[in-house]
Amino acid sequence: MEHRARKRFGQNFLSDPNIIRKIVDAIRPQADDLVVEIGPGLGALTEPLLERLAHLHVVEIDRDLIARLHQRWSPERLTVHEGDALKFDFGALAADGRPLRVVGNLPYNISTPLLFHLAGFAERVGDMTFMLQKEVVMRMVAEPGSEEYGRLSVMLQYRFRMGRLFDVPPGAFRPAPKVTSSIVRMVPLPADALAAQDEALLGRVVAAAFGQRRKTLRNTLRDYLAEDDFAALGIDPGLRAERLAVADYVAIANHVARK
Repeated sequence: MEHRARKRFGQNFLSDPNIIRKIVDAIRPQADDLVVEIGPGLGALTEPLLERLAHLHVVEIDRDLIARLHQRWSPERLTVHEGDALKFDFGALAADGRPLRVVGNLPYNISTPLLFHLAGFAERVGDMTFMLQKEVVMRMVAEPGSEEYGRLSVMLQYRFRMGRLFDVPPGAFRPAPKVTSSIVRMVPLPADALAAQDEALLGRVVAAAFGQRRKTLRNTLRDYLAEDDFAALGIDPGLRAERLAVADYVAIANHVARK
């Protein structure tokens, strides 16, 4: 019986064999790698991944698709974790010390909160390779001063080295979405590159700065910085949030932490 894509799960199934091959080649899975695929769907990536891997973990929320996965692959080859990826403990998979490799065609409707959730497990991750809406990927890799640069850019670039690999046209999916997708790779930065004294505070500062993009930092960060604080930091309070680099936000958060 054919599976009908469900909007509430943001399902668009990859079907172009050339694109599938290109994605798997970009992931470069090795036989003993610890890999988890988010949202395996009908198995478009699952099957070629299992051709190269001894074992694969997947996280799936759709019960019909879970049943299909169980029918198609044995537990020795495929472990199916039933549930919501937004609530899944990815760190538990890396209990044996091997770095976790996370891959998947992420549901567009939960992509941003899912990326923030995954960032919380970065210390146990080797790399992450995802297909996302191109618009989201452009925000992820955006540079300061660009229109796409925002909270997502800062918080992910603080924790990961980011790289946009290639685009995927709507025609590569069934049903075809109305937007182009992109493949992005995220590699966690080493612990000694993470300079924020309080990462939760960094997150609050960045959220406040971008909360009202058209306002200047003097207004958006008034709960954190006074005029003399801006002077001490060497930051112009008349700038808008998108003009500051990741390092500037780390400097602000550390300055606030010391106050």
